[in-house]
Amino acid sequence: MSKRLLAQLIVAQIAVHACMAGMRMAAPLWALQNGYSAFAVGSLIALFALTQVFLSIPAGRYIDKNGLKKPVLICVGFAISGALLAAISSAYWALCLSALLAGGATGTLIIALQRYVGKSATTGTELKTVFSWLALGPALSNFVGPFTAGFIIDTWGFSAAFFCLACFPLLSWLMVKNASEHPIERLAGNPHSSATQPKILDLLSNPMLRRLLLVNWFLSACWDVHTFVVPLIGHERAYSATAIGTILGAFAISAAVVRLLIPLLASKLKEWKVIFGAMLLNAFFLSCYPFMPNAISMGLCSVALGFVLGSVQPMIMSTLHQITPHERHGEALGLRMMMVNASSVAMPTFFGFAGAFIGASALFGLTAAWVLIGSSQAWALRRIKNKPHL
Repeated sequence: MSKRLLAQLIVAQIAVHACMAGMRMAAPLWALQNGYSAFAVGSLIALFALTQVFLSIPAGRYIDKNGLKKPVLICVGFAISGALLAAISSAYWALCLSALLAGGATGTLIIALQRYVGKSATTGTELKTVFSWLALGPALSNFVGPFTAGFIIDTWGFSAAFFCLACFPLLSWLMVKNASEHPIERLAGNPHSSATQPKILDLLSNPMLRRLLLVNWFLSACWDVHTFVVPLIGHERAYSATAIGTILGAFAISAAVVRLLIPLLASKLKEWKVIFGAMLLNAFFLSCYPFMPNAISMGLCSVALGFVLGSVQPMIMSTLHQITPHERHGEALGLRMMMVNASSVAMPTFFGFAGAFIGASALFGLTAAWVLIGSSQAWALRRIKNKPHL
């Protein structure tokens, strides 16, 4: 894959993801300013991920059948529709529908782009490299979207912010409209032929895929628990909002930095070693977190944890593309995304329930033990043989 095309795909991902990220910040803020309850605000935020839980697998199958451009065009249309609906309506139900549209569009577009870059790679090293670069997109869009929305809200109001966010997805289509499509697998007997409906259990019959998805869930839970518990611990210790935000920001920055370094080291890295090592180090840093005496030491621990967790996604994506059939990459990506978003919806509820009984700090220790036990699944991934040519 050419560097120019990869850069265009990264921009395409940023454009739609920034629209969703900006809406995810602006919509709850609008609800709070209009007197809606914390429950209503939390439900609104959950809707951005909820669509992806149910849509990811069907979307992956659709992408396997139709390639890149058609799914991206549909995603752009839904993202624009969601932002425009929020701009022209001042009703809570409209924001809920906007959240569903924007969340579903973003998740589907990411699957389409991940499938495309995975099929464009010709070696295992190139797989790790392209997924490292692509993983930078969400980190950048999580800054661009909320910053843009916040600035426009303070200057011109909520409607103007939503209108501006509606323009972002247009850039995504401009970036992909001239990309060359990969051949679509529609061979006789293919699970995606019109005569046969593919079954998700066919994919899950692969023991290595099951292990990989389980490992991905363990590591996703580490990300969720860090995001959820750090503000609670900071509040318990009377840290300022700036200090808490800096700790979380340091985590995000270090996760992005490691993804910049991976392409330089891709030829020397083995996926299973990085994933297994990340699980052990995650367990160590999570268990250390509650014993950090001040905000500075917590920030340093956050940097280390972000560096470790940030290294994982490119390795998981590379492994997933090597162990699933080429004609079902989109479906496998959809299955992974469904599990990640289901975790993002369910785990904060679990953490909140458990934290009420054992305390916020103890959640880090519980998660560390959980991940340490789960590291055996990552160790089993060493049996996967890297494919030199894909």
